[in-house]
Amino acid sequence: MNHKGLLLLFLPLVLFSCVTSKRVNLLQEPGKNGIPHYADTLSYEDYELRIGDRLYVYVYSVDERIDKMFNASSGGVSSSQMRHSMGGAGGSYDLYTYLVQDDGSIDFPMVGHIPVRGMTTREVKRYLEKELSSFIKGYGDYQMMSVEVNIVRRSFSVISDRGSGTFNIQKEKVTIFEALAMAGDIGDFGDRSKVRIVREKEGSTFVKEFDVRSKDIINSEFYYIEPNDVIYIQRIKGQSFGVNSVTTTISVVATTLAFGGFVYGLVVRTINAVDNAKTK
Repeated sequence: MNHKGLLLLFLPLVLFSCVTSKRVNLLQEPGKNGIPHYADTLSYEDYELRIGDRLYVYVYSVDERIDKMFNASSGGVSSSQMRHSMGGAGGSYDLYTYLVQDDGSIDFPMVGHIPVRGMTTREVKRYLEKELSSFIKGYGDYQMMSVEVNIVRRSFSVISDRGSGTFNIQKEKVTIFEALAMAGDIGDFGDRSKVRIVREKEGSTFVKEFDVRSKDIINSEFYYIEPNDVIYIQRIKGQSFGVNSVTTTISVVATTLAFGGFVYGLVVRTINAVDNAKTK
């Protein structure tokens, strides 16, 4: 096989295995290469509690009697000891976690059922501090009491060409880019132009579709995800038959052919040099 024949065989394999940058690059300028514009509607609304959510609630006070009254599971552990043991990481929230029940309430010690569905954690915190303050006025300096409220086990799910998985949310705000990074990014043949977020809110299910390549995303309603979101990335049309494995195979073959071509050329040049030396 001559060099031209090798090149003709190698070239289509390279072209087939390439993925154009405009198809995969993020933060592209809207209006170019079919990248859409999105309205400047960026807003972040505090998450509203839903049935099935779990709340971590802990009452801090300088009075240990109040600690024991509302933090019944602590077994007499003081609030300062609790803060140390929680440490932010590795601590067990389960002892102080309350399930939002089917009626939208949590069952809190000494107080009973507290309706929390539709409230934010900030609203629950203010509500509890008000209710507990009036409840414990007879116990020393109740004004030094505070309540910590957090949602635990928050997560989102991703379904893509790379596979599926559920990922924990470790901070208050998570962007779509952070969510995709946690999931290992979108594969070469995932359709970035049609990313969908499935979201449940107020008893209804909504589907939002957008082009994640657009720079406008960072100022749009699609920028932040919410707990329990499902992010779905479909395959590019025509790439549904094991393209990733085919592409990998082609890349290996192409590399092998390129190396073979190099060795072939080296051998030919060596033979020619030997022949030329003999004729002299």
